[in-house]
Amino acid sequence: YGMGGQTRGETMGFERLACLGAGVNKFNLHAETIDGNNPLAVIDAFRRKMEVIKNGEGPVLLEIIAYRQSGHSPSDASAYREREEIEMWRNIDPIKEFGKQLLESSAASDDELAGCEKHAREKILKAYQLATDLEVSPRLGGEPIARFMFCHQDEENLPGIREGDVLKPLEENSRVLALAQKSRAGIDPETGAALPEGKAISYRDALFEPIIHHFYNDHRLIAYGEENRDWDGAFAVYRGMTESLPYHRLFNSPISEAAIAGTAVGYGMEGGRALVELMYCDFLGRAGDEIFNQLAKWQGMSGGEIQMPVVVRVSVGSKYGAQHSQDWSALVSHIPGLKVCFPVTPYDAKGLMASALSGNDPVIFFESQRVYGETEQFREEVPPEYYKIPIGQPDIKRDGDDLTILTVGATLYKAVEAAKLLEADHGLSTEIIDARSLVPFDYSLVLDSVRKTGRILLASDACERGSYLNTLATNIQQMAFDHLDAPVTIVGARNWITPSAEQEDLFFPTEHWLLDAIHTHLLPLDGYTPSTDRSNSYMIRCNREGV
Repeated sequence: YGMGGQTRGETMGFERLACLGAGVNKFNLHAETIDGNNPLAVIDAFRRKMEVIKNGEGPVLLEIIAYRQSGHSPSDASAYREREEIEMWRNIDPIKEFGKQLLESSAASDDELAGCEKHAREKILKAYQLATDLEVSPRLGGEPIARFMFCHQDEENLPGIREGDVLKPLEENSRVLALAQKSRAGIDPETGAALPEGKAISYRDALFEPIIHHFYNDHRLIAYGEENRDWDGAFAVYRGMTESLPYHRLFNSPISEAAIAGTAVGYGMEGGRALVELMYCDFLGRAGDEIFNQLAKWQGMSGGEIQMPVVVRVSVGSKYGAQHSQDWSALVSHIPGLKVCFPVTPYDAKGLMASALSGNDPVIFFESQRVYGETEQFREEVPPEYYKIPIGQPDIKRDGDDLTILTVGATLYKAVEAAKLLEADHGLSTEIIDARSLVPFDYSLVLDSVRKTGRILLASDACERGSYLNTLATNIQQMAFDHLDAPVTIVGARNWITPSAEQEDLFFPTEHWLLDAIHTHLLPLDGYTPSTDRSNSYMIRCNREGV
């Protein structure tokens, strides 16, 4: 039984689970059905199958048939089965049956079996006491529980690599050599224009650098996902890595997000360090349990005994319509136990990836497909040396005095365009802050800015309803209320399915949408005519219609 249903002939389409092995590989998964009531049969099967695994011929499928005599849970009255059935199985209880065999074969005496039973009862009683007796095992209380959510440990000294962990010296890697020929600055010093990706370090290049650094300094690190190896990763972040890394450290996975995330959890629990990629944010749901209930929970559930050094790279699409262009950053930010990064500049991407790979907490690392080719426009350069940016620290991208714009994701670049228009057409100085991370998040910088400007607009490409902008806005409104001259305002994407690429300007925020929101809610702009309706009546109607 599962709970009240039987796999045989009811909830699954097989008589014997072991039969499924025939459809997997030429060894039929070495599948066997074993009598789980017979300890000797189980021991024998495990011994034989362990040899198969040691010989490199695994995996192995063992179907061990056993019977659950008690209910599934305290609420289970076993109404789905007859009492006679339960009694029949109790009469051949494996503990009693095997005890008889031990006595009959003189392998154990009555006193020895009684001692085993006494030992078992004492262990079970101790477990009960630990679970129920507050004097034996006091409850933690709120603050200790909170401390176990993250370990916040950063490894300053990486363990190095072993023979066979890399295929060539780092300085001989073709991409490392190519990046050495690129400008570390993203702005042409003569024209002031942004340099193209072919001439300067881009966002994808900046991600490559800390990742290859860790591969050459941490033998525990492995990376995998769909098309990660010969394809260079879906968006060319891994270009050049195949020539440097053996297959067991960089490899392609099945098209199964659940398998990608689930195996990363297991590898992390065993002391490994996994960097895995989900090709599109929209496929997070395919790994929902593995990310939300396993990756996020094991550190806290183990009382900090287990660490989870897993980084999940997730690209946020555009141009690909309803099922490949969604920003679900709010979804993972809602789940306790996950750190969430969303850098959109090369400098930030390099520093935050280094921190994610050095830490021992699970990190969901969002990457907008809009910015893979962007070069650095906010810092003098992307330093060639290794560096880290603390997760949770937002960053001022443009200083200003009249208005604050806080962005999440690629909307940063729209905010810059809006700030230029505000300055040129209305003489307003706009301070732009990029969140860079969502969990954790230090509000200090944002609050200081709001105390200076008195007004703040938040923007991202996520659908506005349920966006993480709402959480940020609520906290800012509470903490900076006395310093606000206008309500905290947010601008997100429409609450629709994402339309085709040709119609994305109708869906994702533009610089003009930001000006519309500023004019309507924060600061009337002289002579300005909004291009979109931001009125209360319009918003009431949209929400009434569910869009």
